[in-house]
Amino acid sequence: MSNILEIKDITVMYGKSVAIHDISLNVPEGKIVTMVGANGAGKSTTLKALAGIVPVTQGSICFRGEELVGQSTQEIVRKGIVLVPEGRHLFPHLSVYKNLQLGATLRTDKIGIQEDLEYIYDLFPKLKERRKQKAGTLSGGEQQMLAIARGIMASPKLLCLDEPSLGLAPVVIEQLGQSINDINKTRGVSILLVEQNVHLAFGVADYCYAMSVGAMVAQGDVDCISSTDAVRKAYFGG
Repeated sequence: MSNILEIKDITVMYGKSVAIHDISLNVPEGKIVTMVGANGAGKSTTLKALAGIVPVTQGSICFRGEELVGQSTQEIVRKGIVLVPEGRHLFPHLSVYKNLQLGATLRTDKIGIQEDLEYIYDLFPKLKERRKQKAGTLSGGEQQMLAIARGIMASPKLLCLDEPSLGLAPVVIEQLGQSINDINKTRGVSILLVEQNVHLAFGVADYCYAMSVGAMVAQGDVDCISSTDAVRKAYFGG
């Protein structure tokens, strides 16, 4: 199976501090890959480097065989990589519908946009109910749904989710996992999921990378990696 994304030996510096060092990972076409690790491990920095938000000091990021290092965030989005950031970053004073429209800003395919909107309303019925409501008045779970839905409106080939479960109730996290699976299976979207919640991450992912202090410490199929000493001690306390 070919990889839609290949990150090879990237390093990112914040000033003179090394944020991530020699990080490598692959996302196979059509699969869900997760990066787990404690807060400050470098997971979000890796996503920001992929999205062109922070500069890469060294290394390579190839998307469908094309080098992304040095390209702008807008160029990267046009190629089909969409980041749903930690904290959602919605427009709270605009309606749900307006937030969704903004997700499709770079698109011109009106029929495709309408089809994606209908898919989103099927996937997240609450958003259809509240489409005229201001985004800032939604519950935390509904706001996360909207953030992911806005990402889908950009028509991603690779959807990057940064800590989508943060601050959500367990029942909402379970629904979130089902939605992530649906986006992957129904739409064929490859997904790179960054999570501290390993139960969500391992519940949806095909393959896992574990990070600690800016470096990869383990990788493998979810069933294998969840039983390794490093991951079990870090995330399950045993």
